[in-house]
Amino acid sequence: MNKLSTKKLTAKDFATDQEVRWCPGCGDYAILKAVQKTLAELEATPENTVFVSGIGCSSRFPYYMETYGFHTIHGRAPAFATGVKLANPDLDVWMVTGDGDGLSIGGNHMLHVLRRNVDIQILLFNNEIYGLTKGQYSPTSRPGTRSPSSPTGSIEPSLNPCAFALGAGARFIARTVDTDQKRMPSILARAQQHKGASFVEIFQNCIVFNDKVFADFTEKAVAKNRQLHVEDGKPMTFGPDAEFGVRRIPGGMALEAVNMEEAGISEGDLLVHDEKDHLLATMLVNKSGVDGFPIVLGIVYCDPMPSYDSQVSKQVADAQETSPNADMKELLFAGATWSVT
Repeated sequence: MNKLSTKKLTAKDFATDQEVRWCPGCGDYAILKAVQKTLAELEATPENTVFVSGIGCSSRFPYYMETYGFHTIHGRAPAFATGVKLANPDLDVWMVTGDGDGLSIGGNHMLHVLRRNVDIQILLFNNEIYGLTKGQYSPTSRPGTRSPSSPTGSIEPSLNPCAFALGAGARFIARTVDTDQKRMPSILARAQQHKGASFVEIFQNCIVFNDKVFADFTEKAVAKNRQLHVEDGKPMTFGPDAEFGVRRIPGGMALEAVNMEEAGISEGDLLVHDEKDHLLATMLVNKSGVDGFPIVLGIVYCDPMPSYDSQVSKQVADAQETSPNADMKELLFAGATWSVT
């Protein structure tokens, strides 16, 4: 642990002396570097920062961060992270999980940490597979995925993490890609600055068990045509020369991606992104990647409300002021009680 210091820290100051043990080429390496860079740019302090994880490849994260950390149990990271934040609201709490850990065995915990709006940053590494346990299909795996647990192909519809988060009441939703080192730090910084639960889905390549599953929108040759990076207050454009855009289908509410020249429209006819528009965010994450629509990335939704931990702190303070001499024993023995002899 770094000693308290006034010197400006660098990304290296947030790296531990532990050997990073992920498969060569794993997308987790890039995410780790981006997080360390972000913390340095935010002038975070190791002694005030905590990383909490569950089980999975991504959950090794706390070992590699020169901060406080908890490597907990499968699916239960949200409960531990909530406890840490309530015990010391001044701590900056980050939660690292995967699509299996966070959305399968941990789905119920994820739902409640989002609806409660606990002030933590949730980084969900989505590689659409169980990597640590050797390649079983996960809740986000696509239909037809062949794996040790689905040798003839998965028949389940895949879960959309951002749609799940919106449905659970999350107030901050973002998406990024493990290799996008230019944009990821700014998205992580926005998540950290948001007061409340911040949900960031990171498309992460598993080079061993699900290699290139996102190649249709991450490969350099196609990325500009397949990625829509939304920015609040700006028209939704994409393409090598921003020649494509998103608009509502004339006479309807549905979204469509169009070539502006072919459609005979200009940038002024396109949808302008509004971070606070819940309906728009829902439409964007559900349309993303469907029927030729680009993959939506960036800050999709951000509409803050009081966080759970801030309200709990206020509730405790109010109770202490109202009943400064409250007695726990008196409370426990109030009302109907009985003695066992």
